[in-house]
Amino acid sequence: MRAPPQPKLRMDREGKLKRRVRLLTALFIGALVVSGLTAIPLESELNWLAKFVGDLPKDSTLAPAGLKHWLLKVQSAVAETNARFPFLAYGMDWLAFGHFVIALAFLGALRDPVRNRWLFDFGLIACALVVPYALIFGALRGIPLFWRLIDCSFGVFGFLPLWLCRRWTRELTMSRPR
Repeated sequence: MRAPPQPKLRMDREGKLKRRVRLLTALFIGALVVSGLTAIPLESELNWLAKFVGDLPKDSTLAPAGLKHWLLKVQSAVAETNARFPFLAYGMDWLAFGHFVIALAFLGALRDPVRNRWLFDFGLIACALVVPYALIFGALRGIPLFWRLIDCSFGVFGFLPLWLCRRWTRELTMSRPR
């Protein structure tokens, strides 16, 4: 039978776990904020990206023909839509706002990961739902599969740090005396 960990060792492990959880939570918050920020100047970003891929040589592997065609098509559609119906860009502003609000919620997990561990479950569910949402609605809207897979990757890459945070906070919860 294994002896229970000594208090000093337990405290060292708890401190290490809390630092890991806070680091990954901060990275997740940062990714949400950056993602939200990129939704606001969408037309400018697409113009820059279209110029970049348009300047690439035809045989470049940096932007395959399908991706290049898709980016130029999206850039043209956003420019036309913004010129005729600028109020529709307000939807992107609200998309950014949603990212910011979710990031704000995770400040609770940053502050006290054990007490707010439910946020990791919430985040894991949201990340898991990105995949079917992108695949189903992307198909309905005519989004190419490669772009839907890029969208799915946000859920996959968000899932990993949240899963680790959830695992470590559960360990922290179990190590606390009852």
